[in-house]
Amino acid sequence: MTGDFNICDSDWDPSYSHHSIHANTLHEISDSLSLELSTPINLVFIQYADNAQDSNSVIDLMFYHSCAMDQ
Repeated sequence: MTGDFNICDSDWDPSYSHHSIHANTLHEISDSLSLELSTPINLVFIQYADNAQDSNSVIDLMFYHSCAMDQ
């Protein structure tokens, strides 16, 4: 499952200091589908703020099927 979820959260962006209740819902949905959040090897920002006072953020996420849950 991939998408542009528009949920800024510290779970997938270490530079963001807050946790969103919407992230909880996304985690619940992914858990119900036996999906795990993919962790990038290299942290590369794919979205950059157009306002210098705003921080850059990553909002595109990818979840994959966890084989460990099948065992």
